[in-house]
Amino acid sequence: MARLRALAGVGTLGALAVCGGADAQDRASLLPATSAVPPASAGPAKSAANSLVLNGFTLAGELTQGGWLRGVVPRGTRALALDGQPLALAPDGRFLAAFDRDAGPSATLTATLADGRQVSAPLAIAPRAWQIEHVAVGKRPGAAPSAEFERRRPLELAQINTARAMDTGAQGWTQDFIWPVRGRISGRFGSQRIYRGEPGAYHSGLDIAPGGGVPFVAPADGVVILAAQAPFTLEGNLLMIDHGMGLNSAFLHSARLLVKQGDVVRQGQVLGLVGMTGRATGPHLHWSIKWKDRRLDPLLFVAGGGAR
Repeated sequence: MARLRALAGVGTLGALAVCGGADAQDRASLLPATSAVPPASAGPAKSAANSLVLNGFTLAGELTQGGWLRGVVPRGTRALALDGQPLALAPDGRFLAAFDRDAGPSATLTATLADGRQVSAPLAIAPRAWQIEHVAVGKRPGAAPSAEFERRRPLELAQINTARAMDTGAQGWTQDFIWPVRGRISGRFGSQRIYRGEPGAYHSGLDIAPGGGVPFVAPADGVVILAAQAPFTLEGNLLMIDHGMGLNSAFLHSARLLVKQGDVVRQGQVLGLVGMTGRATGPHLHWSIKWKDRRLDPLLFVAGGGAR
């Protein structure tokens, strides 16, 4: 899973995007209808074989927009930062960092050693060829939100934001992720339409369509930080899993959830059944991953993913 991309040897939390509505329907024309996840026999690649040592850092991951990085800091490190943002360190010196869909071309890891010296590792963040279509029409106006939506939505967003702020100490971030379910990929992370120069919202997750009622599983160990007791207006039966170190998964539109908030889940454990609750145009699993406030591409976390 962990192919290390190019290294430069020199030199508010908000709503979960959903799959229904005008933008989602427009995106359908951008997405390959026959794309599917690798077969079950495709196991996770091993990151250790693709690690690289740079200025005392041991690094492995996907250094690209929407990608991630796991590593070990130089010996004697007492603090770590990515572009000035402090990063958490595990007791053994391991850490996690990630790069938003719209990340710039470079980033810098800086370790502060016990004697006060600083060691830096400059990173080159590869751009992605997102599925973007420019159309010569304006955005289609959506229906005005109902009074019921206006009443419920702030409460839902508060639950989502509270869940994302939780730190459970989960260790799933150290694992090679697996596919939560196998099926046709009906929506790709990052796809977007531009309406006469005005960008529409990009797709913030990966849509997998195996059919309604199919079980989906935990891609990595974690703790359930949100399990909707009733369908949310947009996300439907929403499930959120904390994998630790600020990394979390969200699963939208489930027909049924089989775990509850506070449950400790293990990689491969069944979490729920694929459905189309909330704003969805057909049964599918919308899987999104965030690290802190950065949206990431689930394809870059699983075997056979990789930047396309």
